[in-house]
Amino acid sequence: MASGSSSLHSSASSSHKLLASRKVFSSSLFHSFQRHRRYRFIASFPSSHATSRSFSCLSIKCAVRFRPCIDIHKGKVKQIVGSTLQDLKEEDGSALVTNFESDKTAAEFANLYKEDGLMGGHVIMLGADDFSKATAIEALRAYPGGLQVGGGINVNNALSYIEEGASHVIVTSYVFNNGQMDLERLKDLVRVVGKQKLVLDLSCRKKEGRYAIVTDRWQKFSDVYLDEKILEFLANYADEFLVHGVDVEGKRLGIDEELVALLGRHSPIPVTYAGGVTVMNDLERIKVAGDRRVDVTVGSALDIFGGNLPYKDVVSWHTQQETLMV
Repeated sequence: MASGSSSLHSSASSSHKLLASRKVFSSSLFHSFQRHRRYRFIASFPSSHATSRSFSCLSIKCAVRFRPCIDIHKGKVKQIVGSTLQDLKEEDGSALVTNFESDKTAAEFANLYKEDGLMGGHVIMLGADDFSKATAIEALRAYPGGLQVGGGINVNNALSYIEEGASHVIVTSYVFNNGQMDLERLKDLVRVVGKQKLVLDLSCRKKEGRYAIVTDRWQKFSDVYLDEKILEFLANYADEFLVHGVDVEGKRLGIDEELVALLGRHSPIPVTYAGGVTVMNDLERIKVAGDRRVDVTVGSALDIFGGNLPYKDVVSWHTQQETLMV
């Protein structure tokens, strides 16, 4: 825990130096790029993976981004193997696998991301307790407009998180309810916060050779499978997608390249992949497999979360990707 604390300070110091040598995009410009992602480009020949729909205006490739994260469990910033989360009725948490618990607050991590100009990060509440909610709100207030929030979001509380400073709310179980997609709930959320403020978490696990969306802390399979048709349909109701490769998430086993490729080929809106990143080369593999159209989140592997991958190196990589934007 102490080493994680010192890593946070050293990474912050190194990362701050990067700011002097680069231009940080403003919040409004970032979201403009994200909503109209095909305009974030460098000229190139069409990729064999690109569809005419995705690149109908110009032959382009997009610049991938690093999206930071803050996972909160019982008010503490932690890195947990998500597939071990239970319904939290078992308060002893005996089945929970925790990779790291920080002595830093969520607000401190939010400030770090703010100082490094990292937009669109995810604050995820891994539980519905009041302490976790209060901790998440502290992070949102520390970086207004810079972070998205998820975990227990529904039609009754979604707008309150936007008012507290979240750029978007992230939703899974409320929409994919009892194993099925509840379209009326999805439409209600869009009416309350607007499509442009909604991120759909389509985290999935392999089932019979296909990627099934999982809900309720990734314990329940839905009857909705990720493919071109469902991504096209859901894009009508969301600004972005967030997709954890649950089979590899938190285990540092390497990325799910097949899933990344599927997202790169078929997602018509910005999409972020999370799961299995261990070394810097994994970021490049995501960039290639996703055809530069899939952003990436890194959690347990980062040194600020007790891992071996230097946060400052990931920020530097992110900065290099921004040079691809025109």
